[in-house]
Amino acid sequence: MNILAISDVELGQIYNPAIATRFHNVDVVISAGDLPHYYLEYIVSTLDKPLYYVFGNHANQREIGLDGERDAPWGAINLHRRCRHDSSGLLLAGLEGSLKYNNGPCQYSQSEYWNMALLLAPRLLYNHIKYGRYLDVFLAHAAPFGIHDMDDLPHRGIRAFNWIIRVFRPAFFVHGHIHLYRNDVTWHTQVGQTTVINAYGYREFAYELPQPVKPRLPKGR
Repeated sequence: MNILAISDVELGQIYNPAIATRFHNVDVVISAGDLPHYYLEYIVSTLDKPLYYVFGNHANQREIGLDGERDAPWGAINLHRRCRHDSSGLLLAGLEGSLKYNNGPCQYSQSEYWNMALLLAPRLLYNHIKYGRYLDVFLAHAAPFGIHDMDDLPHRGIRAFNWIIRVFRPAFFVHGHIHLYRNDVTWHTQVGQTTVINAYGYREFAYELPQPVKPRLPKGR
């Protein structure tokens, strides 16, 4: 399957009728935050594919449109503190925001991220029992600690994300938040079984879903 990941900046090649041709083979879209509702809604309506998102620390959580005020993009699915089993078979989970630095929306302390990560654990364990794996894609706005992050407090990585990568081994950890202005800056890093991807702008990647696990039936005598 093909996944389109987007984050942080609106691009003409995405917000364009040609998206239907350029990304015709995309199966799922994921947004790592700081993008307006109308941008995500355009992608949903044009590609007609599932779109999962988390909020960043800058994007407006409320927008005014022709039909009034809304606090979420129409047709998209918020992954914050949730696990989802997509109709394609893809297993996703996510956490929004960044480290707390000015008490703005979608900002959390390291301990709050630990708490939210631990609350996801029971569902991830359920995934492992039912599907034979914990997770395929973890979606976040902030980066893991020490991977693609920066030294300043707003862009410092989240330590609980390293634990998620180490324990639950998602195939992909997708984040935004770290803006890339040069072509020689690393945007993907392999950490064990997990590929960490900075989706700034957009990234398209392929993933072969594992074969379904057959249920283990008790043996009779």
